[in-house]
Amino acid sequence: MSDLERKLYRIIYNMSRFRRNPSIDELKRKTGKDEKSIRKAVRNLMTRNELAWDKEKKEWRFK
Repeated sequence: MSDLERKLYRIIYNMSRFRRNPSIDELKRKTGKDEKSIRKAVRNLMTRNELAWDKEKKEWRFK
């Protein structure tokens, strides 16, 4: 897991504990990265099954 992936995982995990999904703008501000990098890192986490989006509950699931 790269540094950016680990950072995004922790941000999403911590924010979802309070029933709040971070927006792309919040992730950009907290990581200092651009949208393309963030989307790529989240996609990598999802393909490795570290992170999953539950469409029915509209929340993240973690490994």
